[in-house]
Amino acid sequence: MSGAATATGLPSVRERLAPVFERIAASAPLHERADSRPHAETRELAAAGFGALRLPVAAGGAGLTVAEFFEVLVDLAAADPNQPQLWRNHIAFVEDRLAGGTERDRLWLQRIADGAVIGGAWSETGTSSILGETRLERVDGRSVVNGTKYYSSGSIYADWVGVLALAADGAPRIVLVDARSDGIELVDDWNGFGQRSTGSGTTRLRDVAVDDDDVFDFTDRFVAQEAVYQLVLVAALAGIARAVRVDAVEAVLARRRSYPHGLAERPRDDAQVQQVIGRLATDAAVAEAATARGAAAIDAVLRTIEAGEDPQSSARRAAVAVYEAQVAVTDAALRGATLLFDALGSSGVDRSNALDRHWRNARTLTSHNPRIYKERVLGDFYLNGGDPLNIYAPADAPAPAGIASPLEAA
Repeated sequence: MSGAATATGLPSVRERLAPVFERIAASAPLHERADSRPHAETRELAAAGFGALRLPVAAGGAGLTVAEFFEVLVDLAAADPNQPQLWRNHIAFVEDRLAGGTERDRLWLQRIADGAVIGGAWSETGTSSILGETRLERVDGRSVVNGTKYYSSGSIYADWVGVLALAADGAPRIVLVDARSDGIELVDDWNGFGQRSTGSGTTRLRDVAVDDDDVFDFTDRFVAQEAVYQLVLVAALAGIARAVRVDAVEAVLARRRSYPHGLAERPRDDAQVQQVIGRLATDAAVAEAATARGAAAIDAVLRTIEAGEDPQSSARRAAVAVYEAQVAVTDAALRGATLLFDALGSSGVDRSNALDRHWRNARTLTSHNPRIYKERVLGDFYLNGGDPLNIYAPADAPAPAGIASPLEAA
């Protein structure tokens, strides 16, 4: 499999991918109604070089900054919010390898430039920790991985699956498993009412052979990786907010009858309907601006690293910017997906329109990463200088030395 020759620069990338996104937007409601999966669309994205957009031009990519890439990601989310989530593990893996700089990292970047898609299998049921029972072991002189994972977003579409496992020394490892290996079973049993096409189901691994060169220490990750992971979901929500605005405008323009209490003969001329559209447009604009702000903060982390400075402080600022975006964009997407129907007649709830998918997808995305926890983390950061990256520590854990509340530092 080989990726397409990649046009560089954000305008060229958007122009090249626009027809692909249009086809994805047309097929998304069809997949929704049929409960089918966008395998062909995901492969078309891979062949078009979507997975390599962040790679340097010299490495076969488009050389986009994080901020530029997330603009494209919102475009994709507006077409189908399932797509950013199913690419989420791939996106994060790319950032890890770009941050690494070793020969092994370059090998993986070449695979990605050639069109490889990376899925993920980290979480397990019945535990609040990302670490579970999956093990990386030595059996008869070879490394094998055994375990069961859930929420394996994107893996049913992937060439490789990144599996989080505990090694014999008790340390976590990220193990890249060939999706065609004997002993791996990718089950499309995600049963949520939204984000149906993400493939966020079960991965079963039984004595799956692993090349030792495809095992990474869990610490071999980009310092702002948590922000990257969460911003992908934020971008998906921002895309929903934009799609709500687009669908609402199209539906209102298509309406021919007004309600008896309406203020105009045509719904498009009704001041109350216009107000709803104005609110939807504002929410979409705020969502995209908040996403862009979070992406810019991640780019700032990369500039800190390039300057040879300690990136921890900038990584915490990036996490704060992304968590703030998460709270704001969650509100915008959920509100918009409900207000949409205030501008429509009873035909708006016709199942053939599949407009309910916007709320179901937004609600599902926000359930993956509940905003209430990020609101608390943000409050602790601003009041007490709590570490926003210390996501698995108890709420009353002391802040690391050197982290001051922004108000105290002022």
